[in-house]
Order: sequence, then C-alpha cells, then structure tokens
Amino acid sequence: MNKIAAEFSEFVLFSEEEARALDARVVMRENRGKQVPYVTCLVRDKEVQLKPEERTRQLWLARLIDKLGYARSRIAIEYPITFGRDSSKRADIVVFDADRPTVPYIIVEVKQAKYKDGKEQLRSYAHATGAPLAVWSDGILAEVWHRKNPNYFMPIHELPRADQTIEQVVDQPWTIQTLIDLEEERVKEGKFARSLRDLIEDMEDEVLANAGVDVFEEVFKLIFTKLYDEMNSHRLGNALRFRNQNTAAQLKVAIQNLFDEAKKKWPGVFLDDERIRLSPDHLQVCVGSLEEWKLFNSNLDVIDDAFEYLVSKSSKGEKGQYFTPRWVIDMCVKMMNPKEGETVVDTACGSAGFTVHSMFHVWRQIMRAMGREESHLFTMEAKPPRCIDYVRDNVFAIDFDEKSVRVSRCLNLIAGDGETNVLHLNTLDWTKWDETVKQDDWQDTYGDGWRRLRKLRENQRQTDYRSFGFDVLMANPPFAGDIKQSDMLAVYDLGKKKDGKLEKAVARDLLFIERNLDFLKPGGRMAVVLPQGRFNNSSDQRLREFIMERCRILAVVGLHPNTFKPHTGTKTSVLLVQKWNDDPAKGPLCPKVEDYDIFFATQQVESVDNSGRKVYRKNADGTFMRDTHGHFVVSHDLFNHDGLTEDGIAEAFEEFARKEGFSFFPAAPSTKAA
Repeated sequence: MNKIAAEFSEFVLFSEEEARALDARVVMRENRGKQVPYVTCLVRDKEVQLKPEERTRQLWLARLIDKLGYARSRIAIEYPITFGRDSSKRADIVVFDADRPTVPYIIVEVKQAKYKDGKEQLRSYAHATGAPLAVWSDGILAEVWHRKNPNYFMPIHELPRADQTIEQVVDQPWTIQTLIDLEEERVKEGKFARSLRDLIEDMEDEVLANAGVDVFEEVFKLIFTKLYDEMNSHRLGNALRFRNQNTAAQLKVAIQNLFDEAKKKWPGVFLDDERIRLSPDHLQVCVGSLEEWKLFNSNLDVIDDAFEYLVSKSSKGEKGQYFTPRWVIDMCVKMMNPKEGETVVDTACGSAGFTVHSMFHVWRQIMRAMGREESHLFTMEAKPPRCIDYVRDNVFAIDFDEKSVRVSRCLNLIAGDGETNVLHLNTLDWTKWDETVKQDDWQDTYGDGWRRLRKLRENQRQTDYRSFGFDVLMANPPFAGDIKQSDMLAVYDLGKKKDGKLEKAVARDLLFIERNLDFLKPGGRMAVVLPQGRFNNSSDQRLREFIMERCRILAVVGLHPNTFKPHTGTKTSVLLVQKWNDDPAKGPLCPKVEDYDIFFATQQVESVDNSGRKVYRKNADGTFMRDTHGHFVVSHDLFNHDGLTEDGIAEAFEEFARKEGFSFFPAAPSTKAA
C-alpha cells in the first residue's frame, strides 16, 4: 500500500469488443415518434431504455458476468441503501457476498460520460452496507476502492474475479518492514502519540460497545493473534496475514485460523476450543483498525499499555493494583542486576513486567557472552537455547487475578519464546495452594510451572509452601484493601499484635512484604513498590523494624507523584533490600551489621503528566528522541536510556553498590598503580 500515491486508481474501461457486444443486443423502439435504443437487461431480464448512464451500467453488468465470472443471481439493480429511516437511495449495481448472499460485496455507481459527481455518495453507500469494494465509473474511466475501515478507502487497480479474493489483487504483500514504514509515516504526520490504547478506546466506542461480546476477551484475542502473526512473519519471512483484505466472511475464517495457530504456539492462555466471537462485520472493522500497527518492540510496552487499560476496567483498579510503568521496572531490574544462574519471581505479577524485563536483562548478558548483538527487533527474534533454558528454569510469576495471569502468561510466552512459569495462585493464601493445584483443569495449564516452583521450596520433604529459595524478587503488590480472614492472618507474624493476638485486619501490602521475604533465600534480594507512608508513618514503625531485623536496606527510591496516574495519585517509593546471610553455603553473603549506609534518591523528572499521559524526551532541534530500537524515549532520570540520556539513579546506585561490596555488583577494579 502506498498512501503517497495518487488518490485514485483510474483506468480506461471498455474495449471495442465489449461495446460491439452491447450494440449487437440493442433494438430500436419508437418512443414519442422517435427511434430510441433499448436493450434487455442482463439482470432484470426486461427491456430498458439505453440512456447514457444505463449504457455504462449494461457494460458493467456484462463485464461482471462475462469477464469476471459473477453469477447473475448474485447481482441486483437499484438496490435500496438505508440511512436511518431513509431508504430512498438506490445503488446502481450491487454484487452480493458469495458466503453471505444478503450482504453487499461490490457497489458500482455509474454516471454518464464526463459526469464526475457521485464519489462521496458511493463512499457513503459502502459505509452504510459494509461493502468492502466500491466502483465509480463514467463509462470512460473507473475508480476502484477497497474499503479498509470506516475512515480509509484504499485504491486498487482492478476488481477481483469471482474466483479470486481481494487479497489476490492487492499489489504488495505486507511484511514487518511495511509496519515500520507506516509507523515512520505516522511520525512524520505527527501522529505518534496515538497509542494502541487510544485505538482500542475508539474501537470500543464505535464498534465493540454494540457487538454483544466481552471487550477484554475479544481484544485480547486480536492482540494475541496479531503478535503471533508478526513473530511468524519476521522469523519465517512470510507475508503478514493479519490483514483486512477480503470479505468479512473470508476474513473471519482467516483470522480464526490464525488464532488457532497462535493457541498451539502459546498454550495455556486460551482454551483449545475458544473461538473469536466478533461478528464478521465487527471483526473486519477491528482488524482494519489494528493491521497498520506494529505491536512488537524492544520491551513490549506498546501492548502492556493496552492490557493495563483492559484489565483495570474489570478488576485491577478495584483491588488497588496497577501495572508498573516500564521505566520504573527497568530501573529496578538494573539495580537488582539478576544473573543467568539466578532465579527470579514476581508474586503480584500484573502483566509480568518485572519478569519479562528480567529476561531481557539476562538475555543481553547471554548474547554478549556469546558475541552476539541484539537488533532493533530484539523481542521478535528466535533466541538461542541458552536463553530459552534460562526462562524455563529460572523465571516465575504469580497472581490471583485470572485476567492478569492470562495477560502475564501471554507476554511471558511471547517474550520467553514459548516458555513460561506464570501461575494462577493467591500468593498470600499459600496454605490453600494444595486445594487449587489438585484441580485437573488447573494442572493442565499450570502443571509444568508448578512442578518447577515446587523444586525451589526451602524444605523439599514437607508439603509446606511458606518458604522458597529465590535469588531475586521484584513486585508491585496491591496498595489497597485489608485482609480480615483469621485463617490467613494466623500464619503471618505481621498478622498478630505484639502480644500474639490476631489483628482484626491487616493491609494487604504489609502481608506481601512478609510473604515476599519468605520467598527469598538467605542473601536473596528484593525490590518492591510501596506507598510512601510505609517509610515514615509512625504507625508503621513495627513494619520497618520487621524488615530491618531480616534484611539490609539497600536503597529507597522515591518515585514521581504522577507515576501511577491516572489510576491513583498515591505517592510511592521503591524499597530494595537483601536478606541477611553469613553462610556462603546458603546463598550470597550479606553479613548482619548494626550500622551501614543506605542509598536514598528521589525521581525529579516527570515521566507522566497530571492526566496520565507519558512525557517524551526531545532532541536539541525539538524533535522527539528515539532509541536504538526506534521507540520514543520517555522522560525520566531513573537511568541512562541506551546512552542517549544522562546517567540516573540506577547508575548512581551501581556505583554505591560496588563501593559497598554488594554481592550482586562485584567491586570495581582498583585504579591504584601496582
């Protein structure tokens, strides 16, 4: 497709042979004392006067029937077009869909020679009926359009024959490079700020609200399918198949087949027999809206933003949990610095940002060790076995929200090249895990990951899921809500008062701190997002003492107040700790000391404005800064982005960590002369 091309595709129409064939059918009849030409209509099977517009129509009917092979039974003349209650408009020729014989497939609007009006009228007819093909003709020239979506008609050079699909007459197959080019074109037009989330909101307002389906489920299916198509196209060199190129009925079959392939490639996200439930017409509009957008990028934040919108509408926001912005996640990963041989877990995974970015961080270490460079299509490319083994054996995630788990599994499967250990469990209510895992359908989906998780228990001889031996834990537990069930509180130290009696209610994020520490081995380290009040409220003194008794506080990083807008204006900080350990046989050394330095920092640069929109960096010339992957750089001072921005909090912490001799950042080599 080339949008810069001329607006219309025009071609000279009928040959002398076609004109002679029509003339041979003409009979002259007397009409008001004059000889007037008549012809028997090929569709209506009755004589009609051969006025200039009718001549063009009869030539088109002969073309459609004799040359393009459309059956007379599929064609109607003067077909009524309904606009609200007005059915007075008539389309000159309509060819009906072969699969849905009451739905227009081609609309032809004819005018007498050199009479140029009717084009907007034709477009409105296509809008009203959903016809994917429209033809304007004056008998000398014709303009043929493929209606891609309500706002865009693509010129094509010819109509397909009855035995062809629309796809077969479109000039150029699309590849990933096509999507990149379209992205570049949008940037030049100043449209980059329109996100996938914006697109979904528009689809919801214009199409999905009246489609009678679960919006989350159907959009999730489309994104899932398109991601599979992009990866498949890039790796195999195939043309993209997630395209609105054929009739609505043909498109429904094609997209369903693509969805079925994606389910086989990435199991455990949808049921095996799950189908796309959008009607062919609704599906056609949605595919037409999504097809030009490349979903894969270097960190999957394009789709994460969309998933946050979808999930928060139904469940996340009610529980006080919001997806962590990717720049905050990247800072945490850089500061925790997970290694290839270390295990990583997120106990409240949301869309699995911490685990996915941990994969990317370790993969880059592996690729460098193997002497391989990452390309700008890093997430799409097939990974070496060493990278896949790391994901399968070392990366885990848990969440109690079913929708979040499915999103998380989707992103982990895609990023992890088919491997994932994302589990649907209530992290806090671990005493009931045995009840959950006995269910056959749960085992079918999560069994492999569960068996790997069990191997990381601290005590393999007991069916006790309290303590595990993870090296790194990163999480953003829910801020809101109290736990009041006595059976849940009874197994937590923080669930009891100092005198040993049960608390009536304990904030969920407090229990998560204790639970998360139980997941870590001695010397294990954690980064967790918490409300700022936990660090300075007098009522949380006991929590702070609880943490300091078990861990060394490594750092506290205050995040910008807008970080979680528009969902909440709660001020948050990231707490980084390492469990005390003086036994090298149990884990990384972190000998307990009474007095030590702590790294404190506060984010000063706004990444999100008051309305919740991302703020982007600009170059000196005023253009928006883009990284080595071609993506726009969000404004922040948390870390140096691809060497394009200044060093930030993560780099300052690394320097501090090396100076302090933290186990996960080896001390910098001495610069003193020998």
